[in-house]
Amino acid sequence: MDLSVQLTRDWVLPNPIIAASGTFGFGDEYAELVPPERLGAVAVKGVSPDPWPGNPPPRVWETPAGLLNSIGLQNPGVDAFLRDHLPALVERGAHVIVNIIGHTVEEYAEVARRLEGAAGIDALEVNISCPNIKEGGMSFGNDPRSAAAVTAAVRAVTRRPLVVKLSPNVTDVVAIARAVTDAGADALSCINTVVGLAIDIERRRPALGGITGGLSGPAIKPVALRVVWEVSQAVPVPVIGVGGISSPRDVLEFLMAGARAVMVGTLTFRDPGRLLELVETLPATLAAAGFRGPGEAVGAAHPRHWRREAADLPEDFV
Repeated sequence: MDLSVQLTRDWVLPNPIIAASGTFGFGDEYAELVPPERLGAVAVKGVSPDPWPGNPPPRVWETPAGLLNSIGLQNPGVDAFLRDHLPALVERGAHVIVNIIGHTVEEYAEVARRLEGAAGIDALEVNISCPNIKEGGMSFGNDPRSAAAVTAAVRAVTRRPLVVKLSPNVTDVVAIARAVTDAGADALSCINTVVGLAIDIERRRPALGGITGGLSGPAIKPVALRVVWEVSQAVPVPVIGVGGISSPRDVLEFLMAGARAVMVGTLTFRDPGRLLELVETLPATLAAAGFRGPGEAVGAAHPRHWRREAADLPEDFV
């Protein structure tokens, strides 16, 4: 089965399984266990103009159905990424998505500008969940205007496909999706982590050094599916689904909800090899559901595809 997916006119992935940013390092660390070239793509951890130290420990706390993290986007900076990590990914033939971060609109644009001359980068993923220092720490992704401002600034300095990663911690995610699409986004990744908190009973304080953290894993899958469902029907650009994926059936659910591809994160902490299992087992799952490839499944659960014959609907269907 041909698993390739086309995200933009010039951007085609060999399969829809992408290692999500933040849980797969820079990709080269896992290369012997999970050859990155066998994945649809690798979204590397976020890079900023200069090194970021991250948040104080503890940074990770396991929950019954997921993981809370407060890493704080620690990274060595864009120059170190270009020098120490990108060459190994390019040499292996991996498809690379670089997640970019900043505290100001100008910092986002600066990272994109420094990456523009580097070979081997498929696309940029703009993480708009970072704190906007000029606006008192509010996340860029919480407001359509600030989200659009970041997107437009990055769009102005790069010709690469631009993916904007949306936050679920907002009142109207569709409004933000439309704003960044109008500002130049070529695709959207949905969703980033859900803000949460855990209490360490013995220490009598929040479990994480950063107080709150981002919840990921199976617990957020229904939230992610809802956002993918809403956003994919509201904007004309492709959506990449993220959140709680751990099986080929999960992948299929996201495709049917409207995603063109998926990003897998927390699963790699437990068992990195499961990424390749998803690639290998997805064809059988698609075929069993009657699809000849991932493209046929995209949006298959949307209302326009529902069979409206009375025999196929419950008696109380309206």
